[in-house]
Amino acid sequence: MRTLDYLQLNENKVNVVVESLNGLLADLQIFYSNLRGLHWNVRGRGFFALHAKYEELYNSVANQVDEVAERILQLGSRPENRYSEYLKVSRLQEDGFEPLGRAGIQKVLDMLSVLIGEEREVSAKAAEANDEVTVALIGDFLRGQEKLVWMLSAFLTRKSEVESEK
Repeated sequence: MRTLDYLQLNENKVNVVVESLNGLLADLQIFYSNLRGLHWNVRGRGFFALHAKYEELYNSVANQVDEVAERILQLGSRPENRYSEYLKVSRLQEDGFEPLGRAGIQKVLDMLSVLIGEEREVSAKAAEANDEVTVALIGDFLRGQEKLVWMLSAFLTRKSEVESEK
């Protein structure tokens, strides 16, 4: 008996979910690589805080990569593992940007926005396939990423913006 038979999921619908998960996997791998670049190359004001934060972020993304790959396996398929293939399908681009302070954080926010949009699409496709496990997994990712967006946005808020809110 095949894995999907045990899971009682429709193969055609699951194939759509797996394709979406492989796209997300590609984006997470590029995000991870870009975070490593930020971590290694950060300099200037806020170096210590940003260096530590980027490390925390790429470690978290490494776990997400593993969870997505394992979910693809649980759905009876194989996760892509070649960067050459990731680059063909990723919505994110490899970046050799200058990771100076606020600009690096803004890049992270921009990449998170892409991931959040893609994860909402994956979740919708998983819901259509009655794949509650993938929906829950993506929900966990979104919960953490939305909180991170809030925190990074707060970090970027200028003093003048805070004073104008009073």
